[in-house]
Amino acid sequence: MHDASDSTPATTAVVIEARRLPTAKAGGPYRSHRAHELGAAAIRALVDASGVDPATIDDVILGNATGGGGNVARLAALTAGLPESVPGLTVDRQCGSGLEAVVLACRLIQAGAGDTYVAGGVESISTAPARAHRAADGSLEFFDRAQFAPLATGDPDAGTAAENVATHYSISRERQDAYALASHARAVAAAAAGRFATETVPFAGLAADQGPRANLTPALMARFPAAFVDGGTVTAGNSCPYSDGAAVLLVTSLERARGMAADGLVFRDSAVAGNDPNLLGVGAAHSTRDLMARTGLSGAGLGASLVEFNEAFAAQVLAVADLLGVDPALFNHDGGALALGHPYGASGAVLVTRLLARARRLAGLGAGSARGPVPQDAVAMVSMAGGMGISAQFRWAAFREG
Repeated sequence: MHDASDSTPATTAVVIEARRLPTAKAGGPYRSHRAHELGAAAIRALVDASGVDPATIDDVILGNATGGGGNVARLAALTAGLPESVPGLTVDRQCGSGLEAVVLACRLIQAGAGDTYVAGGVESISTAPARAHRAADGSLEFFDRAQFAPLATGDPDAGTAAENVATHYSISRERQDAYALASHARAVAAAAAGRFATETVPFAGLAADQGPRANLTPALMARFPAAFVDGGTVTAGNSCPYSDGAAVLLVTSLERARGMAADGLVFRDSAVAGNDPNLLGVGAAHSTRDLMARTGLSGAGLGASLVEFNEAFAAQVLAVADLLGVDPALFNHDGGALALGHPYGASGAVLVTRLLARARRLAGLGAGSARGPVPQDAVAMVSMAGGMGISAQFRWAAFREG
C-alpha cells in the first residue's frame, strides 16, 4: 500500500476541484454532441474554476466505455483549448472507467511522474458508434455491446445479471422499489437545496440533472413490469436510465495544493477485484473488502464514512450493502445513478465529484453548506461489466499554509 502517511508532499495526491455536466437522458439534450465535446465542456469549466495554468497540466486521463476507439481524452483536451503540449490518455474499465482514471492520476503523482492531472470520464450513448465484427467473408456482424467474459462462463447483459443478483442474494422487489424511490427523493431534495450547483456546468440548454423524478410513488413503482427476465423483479423503475454526461477532476500534489491554498480529498489507496461475471453487480463488495484490508478501514469506519456507490440497479446496491454489513442508506446521500443517471465512462468520476462536494459542504464550504463534522474517510465504489469491482478511499483535509 502507498498511503499518504508514507508519501512526501510532492507525491501525495489530492483531488482539489471537480466539475461535471448535468446528466442527460440518452437521446435527449446532448444527442447532437459527441463524447469529446462533452468532455471538452467539462474540462474548460474545471480549468476556469481551479485557476490552474493549462500549460502545467501533465496529462488528461478520461474513461470512456462505448466509444469507437481513438483517444477521446486527447481530442477533448484539444477541443477544450488546452495547449498542444498537453497529451491525453483514454482508459476503458467500463462502468469503472471514470474512477480508474482518477486513481491512475493519483498513482502517477505517487510515483513522481507529474504533479497536475485532469482526470475523469465521458460518455455519449446518444452518439456512440455502431460496432461490428468482420466475418471471414468480409461481411459485418453488428453487435450492441462488447463481450466481457467467455460464453462458457456466462456473459449476461447487465439487466439479466441484476436479476441473477436479486435471485442469488434474495433481494425482493419491494426492497428494490423502496431503495429506488429513496434515491429519487434524495436527488430531488438535493437539487432543490442547491447542492449540485457548485459542481455542475450548464451545457446544451440543460442546467440540471434530467433524471430525478418528484412524482414517483410506491403505487407507480409497483406498476412497472419486469424489464429483463419474465416474472423477474428488476424493472425500469429500479434500474438506472441510459445517460450522457461528463465529469472531470483536478488531481495534484499536496505540495502544489498548498501553494494554491486549496482544500480537497487526499488519496489513500484503491483496490480492484474480480468476481463471477454472472453476478457482476456485486464486484464492488469484493474490491471494497480488499481496500479495507489494505488501509485498515474497519466495518464501523466504513459505516461512518462518506460513501458513493454507483447505482446501476437497486438489486446490486442492496446486495453489496448486505455483503458489507452496512445499511444501504449509507450510500449516496444526495441520490445516485438510479435518479441522476449512469453515463458509463463518467459515472466513477461523478462519484468522486460528489464526495468532494459533500465533504466541502460539511466543512462549511460551497452551496447548501451545512457545517458539521466531516467524516474522516470517503469511499467511491463501482461494480463493472465482466464481474469486477473498483473502490477508492480518500480523506478530507485542508492544505492552507499556517
